[in-house]
Amino acid sequence: MKLELVPLPVSDVDRSKAFYADAIGFTVDHDIQPAEGMRIVQLTPPGSACSIAIGTGMGFGGPGKGTVRGLHLVVTDIEAVRESLRARGADVGEIRDMGGVKFAHFRDPDGNSWELQDLSALAGA
Repeated sequence: MKLELVPLPVSDVDRSKAFYADAIGFTVDHDIQPAEGMRIVQLTPPGSACSIAIGTGMGFGGPGKGTVRGLHLVVTDIEAVRESLRARGADVGEIRDMGGVKFAHFRDPDGNSWELQDLSALAGA
């Protein structure tokens, strides 16, 4: 089994698409309208096999906007990635070192939360 797609509830598809593509650097894989009242935007983090989907009329039901918490983007140089995202306009928090694992937090415009996670210090352990 492979996890390939995580739906994210958002209130404004265009604003969220711009945030993930421009500020975070995700690739826009698809922006389609397969039926009236339905729009699906799929975006993938650089180097990832798992994507996110935002849109309207997708029938996911479930939680409201901003309710997905703690998605992790695993990186090998958290300092460089954090600075790159901040330079693109993302509000990424300070780096926290938790026993060799480093984290930095950010939220999308709807409040869905993400963590940059750097495990590189543990690679030799």
